[in-house]
Amino acid sequence: MKILVAVKRVVDYAVKVRVRPDRTGVETASVKMSMNPFCEIAVEEALRLREAGAATEVVAATVGPSQSADTLRTALAMGADRAVHVLHDPDPSRPLLPLAVAKILRALALQENPGLVILGKQAIDDDCNQTGQMLAGLLNWPQGTFASKVILNKEKATVEREVDGGIETICLDLPAVITTDLRLNQPRYATLPNIMKAKSKVIKKVTPEDLDVDIRSDMEVVEVTEPPKRKAGVILSSVDELIDKLKNEARVL
Repeated sequence: MKILVAVKRVVDYAVKVRVRPDRTGVETASVKMSMNPFCEIAVEEALRLREAGAATEVVAATVGPSQSADTLRTALAMGADRAVHVLHDPDPSRPLLPLAVAKILRALALQENPGLVILGKQAIDDDCNQTGQMLAGLLNWPQGTFASKVILNKEKATVEREVDGGIETICLDLPAVITTDLRLNQPRYATLPNIMKAKSKVIKKVTPEDLDVDIRSDMEVVEVTEPPKRKAGVILSSVDELIDKLKNEARVL
């Protein structure tokens, strides 16, 4: 069975995000970029399923500019067998929406014919948490979101997912779409030999037009601003003063 894993290039989680001076978006020039952490978990889970004998091939795919190839190299260095890069130069005022990404992944899934598609539950740049669900809807495949445990057999996938009341266990007929949560696994580090090997691997490049997918956005970003700075705290002398401020200033009582 083949597993298709979607990955995304984002600003590194340890970088403090800054808004561009013209307020058209987030500053990405000369900023460290890396694979979305939830996507790393998705790649790791696909590799573990292959190592357990439940899959035979892991294919990584991404949508983005030429620099996104670095993210695919990371997936290849971790152990992915092949990579597909859907080239798209982003426009800050017309961002690529989750529905457009889902349409592209649907086209790739129809080409690759995987038994399972794994995605991170969300990207840390937009926090949409929509692409996996939309992809499952477009493919008319069952879905298991926020997976904290995945077990595969020949025709079914058992997924444990975290819900407000505890752990929910669902059984999915394959092919299916799964999105990963933080507690699913701990991603491996790519070894230096694998990093060097990944540099020489060929990445298949296509465009949305090649896949016959319309990615025009109906949403326009008018302005991006930073949140207001937090006011300095104050030290209160008594409980009565605290209650007074909560009641009359914060108005939470």
